[in-house]
Amino acid sequence: MRPAAALHRARADLQPLLRQPTTILVMARPTSFGKDTGLQTRMLLVMFLLGLVYVVFVGVLFAAGASGVTILLICGGLLAFQFFASDKLALRAMGAHEVSPQEAPELHAMIERLCVQADIPKPKIGVVQTPMPNAFAMGRSQKAATVCVTTGIADLLSPAELEGVLAHEITHIVNRDVMLMTLASFFASMASMIVQFGFFFGGGYGGGSYDSDGDDNGPGFLAIILVSAIVWVVSFFLMQALSRYREFAADRGAAVITGRPSALSSALLKISGTMERIPQSDLRAHAELNAFYIVPANVKQSLFNLFATHPPVEQRIEALGRLESQLQGSATPAIA
Repeated sequence: MRPAAALHRARADLQPLLRQPTTILVMARPTSFGKDTGLQTRMLLVMFLLGLVYVVFVGVLFAAGASGVTILLICGGLLAFQFFASDKLALRAMGAHEVSPQEAPELHAMIERLCVQADIPKPKIGVVQTPMPNAFAMGRSQKAATVCVTTGIADLLSPAELEGVLAHEITHIVNRDVMLMTLASFFASMASMIVQFGFFFGGGYGGGSYDSDGDDNGPGFLAIILVSAIVWVVSFFLMQALSRYREFAADRGAAVITGRPSALSSALLKISGTMERIPQSDLRAHAELNAFYIVPANVKQSLFNLFATHPPVEQRIEALGRLESQLQGSATPAIA
């Protein structure tokens, strides 16, 4: 089935779920939010593999003649900068500005309710002035997190749909996968920087380091560029694989928090449908943060989804539909 036809059919299937005027479903809510063990396992595996690749990378730098102090200063400084400042730079690049409860009372109240349900501190709340409907979460910890929405998504969605989207972003904070994505992007960014600067300064043509007799003592900068390229590729694919799974995990978390997966499904349909009508030039301007958006700025899928940061919207809606059935099966109907 073609994606457009699948989305049209999904819209039709969701309509009965979104119209329930007289019956309230009292869900058997969990007493605690709980952790997604599948996501936790994948996060640990990704960190282990990235750490292993990074150790090899540093070893090559040593073999090429770089001093330990230089490596410590450069790598340590960049890692600290990435960890503590990358989210602030990304928010500034997006044009996000923090809003107070007086400026956005309904948004603050909605997020506060969700945070109580998820048992996490209330994050900072930001708004981006753009017609592109989207939302994202950033931050190195649960106490230093920010949830941002665009004006486009606030105008597009109903309160129930917006609540589902915000619950999705809150789940990212609960799962701490935003922090891992920030650290993972450091490895790729550093390797990419070395490759670019290496060729720019002509390092690709240099040999190894030489002793007084003219013997080659190390692999040279060409080897560093080669290993850096490998590190970038490995980091990229590990980040993509984790990013796709964490979206499924955040969708499940939103369903647990709100008890209404159909609202999030409806929101995903609206966002993806509206995104297709936004000029490609506007979408490309926001593409750098695709991994953090609830729906990527370019919803068209790459070949075999190999380079996709998110699973297809149709798959996410199917998974939410199964969750809806499970929740309705465990619900106790009560007449309003």
